[in-house]
Amino acid sequence: MNMLESAEALIRRSAGKLGWSDDDVDELLTPQQVHEFEITVGDITHQAFRVQHSNKRGPYKGGIRFHPHVDKDEVRALATLMSIKGAAVDIPMGGGKGGVAFDPREFDDSHIEEVARKYVRALQEHIGPDKDVPAPDVNTDGQVIDWMVDEYELLTGDTTKASFTGKKIAHGGSQGREAATGRGGMIALREYCKANDIETRGLTVAVQGVGNVGFYFAQLAQKELGVKLIAAANSKVTKYNSDGLDFSGLEFSRTIMDELTGEERPSNEIIQVNADVLVFAALGDVIDAENQGDIQADVVLELANGPVDDEALQQLEARDVHVIPDVIANAGGVIVSYLEWQQNRAGEHWSEEKVNQQLDDILTKAMNDAAQHAATAKISLKEAAFSLALERLA
Repeated sequence: MNMLESAEALIRRSAGKLGWSDDDVDELLTPQQVHEFEITVGDITHQAFRVQHSNKRGPYKGGIRFHPHVDKDEVRALATLMSIKGAAVDIPMGGGKGGVAFDPREFDDSHIEEVARKYVRALQEHIGPDKDVPAPDVNTDGQVIDWMVDEYELLTGDTTKASFTGKKIAHGGSQGREAATGRGGMIALREYCKANDIETRGLTVAVQGVGNVGFYFAQLAQKELGVKLIAAANSKVTKYNSDGLDFSGLEFSRTIMDELTGEERPSNEIIQVNADVLVFAALGDVIDAENQGDIQADVVLELANGPVDDEALQQLEARDVHVIPDVIANAGGVIVSYLEWQQNRAGEHWSEEKVNQQLDDILTKAMNDAAQHAATAKISLKEAAFSLALERLA
């Protein structure tokens, strides 16, 4: 069951419990706009997409990824999840997603810049501060977004810089953006533990995916919650240390795993680590019905988009392994993007402290709302998050 199938299955199950008809669900699942086009740079052509799923709650919002495996189904699934995510954390933004099917690591900066600018040219009339506000995603960053903002400004004359979020600070970006998704995951775990009377100090945690998101989650959870990071993995190796991997004082880099001291194990063994909490902070579609039995943790934190498929979710919950849902846990990035958009539209620039506090307030309320709904309806936390989102989208 892939990410799109899982998202749709959970939406249908949640909608059914709300009394929605099949026609109601089909309408919600159908994107409002699907843009599919080609970008040619020199003699190389790349497939490009932008799926605008729903703007019922506000402008479409969602990242643009540059990755060779980008396809329409993936982008559609992620756009749907963005609508759910914005509604689950109750911010006035809709859902969208975009991507270009290529590996930017195989091209120089001039090629990547041209792809970025031509992406904006193709979509100019469909995006903008009040229509669709894209952001960075896999293999895109502040530099790519700055090129896109500049191109949009050249084409339209818009100088608010509210057309995109995730910009560099010097060009209208928000403080706190770099660590936002990891910080959001830390807040989600903190609130889950509060709601379930779990002491976070000494809680053992394993993290799959020590990229930007996984790194900042680990560092902040260690510092602010007192958890013990006993294992961390990237695509090449798992580092295990029963005394704890120390993330304090480190700065994020692509070689961060080399700075952690621990026993080296195969990368995929991170799933089997006997920790209290297992965090998925890499790509989606990691856990399915076949391998969910390998998980020994009591709690799974979804910091990636759709790492646990719907069949695995139900099996995990049946054996009392609880999942903190991606649509809340990894919403820190989109929340700070929303705050950046607010700042740009108002011509303001907020302190990191103010941004972090607003992020904390929004996510704390979202987790509390979901926990209360789960308890009342006697459903899983993930089903509760989706149910609340559907009610808000309706």
